[in-house]
Amino acid sequence: MIKVMLADDEDLVRSGLRTILTSAGDIEVVAECDDGLHVADLARQHRPHVVMLDIRMRSADGLFALRRLRALPEPPAVAMLTTFDVDEYVTEALRIGASGFLLKDTEPAVLVRAVRDLAAGGAVLDPGVAARVLSTVADGERAAEPARRLLASLSEREREVVGLIGQGLSNAEIGSALHLSEATVKGYVSAVLGKIGAVNRVQAALVAYRGGLIA
Repeated sequence: MIKVMLADDEDLVRSGLRTILTSAGDIEVVAECDDGLHVADLARQHRPHVVMLDIRMRSADGLFALRRLRALPEPPAVAMLTTFDVDEYVTEALRIGASGFLLKDTEPAVLVRAVRDLAAGGAVLDPGVAARVLSTVADGERAAEPARRLLASLSEREREVVGLIGQGLSNAEIGSALHLSEATVKGYVSAVLGKIGAVNRVQAALVAYRGGLIA
C-alpha cells in the first residue's frame, strides 16, 4: 500500500482528496493535518511515502513544513497543492525540493496516477498548472543563458525528453510520444537530471522553460 499524508487547512479539500485516493485500492491515507506546524511530526510518526501539502496554511505555511519534511532522515515525496494564484511561494518550494505541484481540483484519475508516480520516486507537474508555475519562477534573461548551456550538453533525444517533462508528461506518456519503452524513458530521465543538476522533474522542467524548449 502507498501511504499518503494530507496537509491542508480546508476540511472539504482533505475530505475530497481522501475519498479519491482511498478509492484507488492501493493507496491509504495514514494521517491528516490542518496546519503546517505539526506536519513533520506527524510524518515522522506515520512514515508516509507521499505528502500532499498545501502551500498556504495557518500557524505555519507549507514552506515551513516542506523544510522540516526535507530534513527528515527518510523524507517523503512532497507534492505542493496549489490553485492558479501561484506566487513567490513556488520559487522557494522548488528550491527546497518539492517533488511536484498539483491543482486542488485535479481530475481524480490524474491525482491517483500522480501519487503512484511520486511513491515510485518520480515527480509530477500537473499540465494544468505547468505553464503558470514555470512562468512565475522563471528569472527571465538572467537565467536563460545558463539554462541554454545546460540544454546544449544534452543529446537531441535527451532534449526531447526534457521538453516533454516540461509539459508535465509522465514517463509512460513520454514513451508514447517518442515511441520508446517506459524503461528506456526512465533511463533518459535519470541521465538528464544528472547532466543538468536537477533534483527532480520539476527543476528539469524549469530548465527547459528557461532554455526555451517550451513556451
